[in-house]
Parts: sequence; C-alpha cells; structure tokens
Amino acid sequence: MRCPFCGSQETQVKDSRPTEDNSAIRRRRACPECGARFTTFERVQLREMTVLKAGDRRQPFDRDKLIKSMQVALRKRPVELEQIEKAANSIVRQLETMGDADVASHLIGDMVMKALARLDTVGYVRYASVYKDFSKPEDFNSFLSDIKDIHMGREEGATDE
Repeated sequence: MRCPFCGSQETQVKDSRPTEDNSAIRRRRACPECGARFTTFERVQLREMTVLKAGDRRQPFDRDKLIKSMQVALRKRPVELEQIEKAANSIVRQLETMGDADVASHLIGDMVMKALARLDTVGYVRYASVYKDFSKPEDFNSFLSDIKDIHMGREEGATDE
C-alpha cells in the first residue's frame, strides 16, 4: 500500500479489525519513511458492476459516488457517516446479489431514496428534488403531500394494531 503522504511503496499494518457491520476490514497503517499514520478499508467485491445511464451511456459503479450523493443530501443533518456507510453497504450488497453486471441508474436512485427515507426525511426530500428533477415549487408541494399521506397512513396503521 502506497503512503498517501510521501508516496513510499512500503507501509506497515499496525492494527486490523472488522468494521461494525462486518462488511470490511479496517486497517491502521504507518509509513516507516515519513511516520504518517492512515486508515484503509478492504471490502469484498463480488463482481464489477456497470451503471446504465440515460442515453445508453455506461460507467463503472462507484461506491464512493453513492456515499457522496447521500452525504450531500444529508449535509448538516443529524446523521452520522457510519449510518450512511451502513446504508451504502446495504445497497451495494443488494445490487451485487441481484446477479446483473449492468444496473440501471434509476434502480440505484430508488434504492438511495428508500435508504434516505429511513435515515432522515429532510435528506430524503433534498435527494428527491434532484433525483426527480423538481423544477417548480408545485413539484415540492406534490411530493411533500405524498410524504404526508404515507406518514399519516403509517400512524393510522400503528394505532389500529
């Protein structure tokens, strides 16, 4: 593993342990050249996935892009990075177990929407405004009305039990 600080080819693993959800191995490393310490994560990748975008464009699936899009939606919200990581790991596992090497971007977007709805309603609305391409205030009103209807349905269902 190359040192990200000085570029040295040799680094030493000081500590290894599984992440909380056992989806990766966290390794603390040290560089003997410059003395810097850093952390790496090792994950299992079942298959290379390609994202099918609009206009028949294709691009390699990027887990980091998935996490960044969720972080943008959840910026300044009371959601920890660890929660975002767990949600992203769940999405990636679902995609990998589907068995398809090619995944439609709208499927990923729908999965992110569901994950954000569970994590934070405001982040969910922020993501939806971009994902669903809101262009006028009425788009927000319609979407928020749908959320309220779903939320009210849950509350009614909870009192009927």
